[in-house]
Amino acid sequence: MSVTVEDLQAFADAWNRHDIAALMGFMTDDCVFEASAGPDVDGAAYVGREAVRAGFSEVWKTYPDAQWNAPRHFVCGDRGVSEWMFTGTRGDGSRVEVNGCDVFTFRDGKIAVKNSYRKNRPPLR
Repeated sequence: MSVTVEDLQAFADAWNRHDIAALMGFMTDDCVFEASAGPDVDGAAYVGREAVRAGFSEVWKTYPDAQWNAPRHFVCGDRGVSEWMFTGTRGDGSRVEVNGCDVFTFRDGKIAVKNSYRKNRPPLR
């Protein structure tokens, strides 16, 4: 079974609903989430279902109104990409509006790796 563009759209829709249960349904048991921000060269890496669940949830804690707008997807074999414009407001009221993408690795019809990238732009006031 292969991941399709429609699957990536459903994954994006789950992000915009802030639906952690739906998101985790797309992930393999040994999944990895490499966040776009963090102290390491790969941002912050979350390895395994519980760590990935915590990493995904942290995004909504930081940006309670987070949205990934106008997503565009493609799939090629066991790899895929989703491009989007991220918007979100931090607790201090500063707003982020940046373009970004996720680079995926698929295995057995699920997402094994979600590697996120986004532009570095100062917060908007």
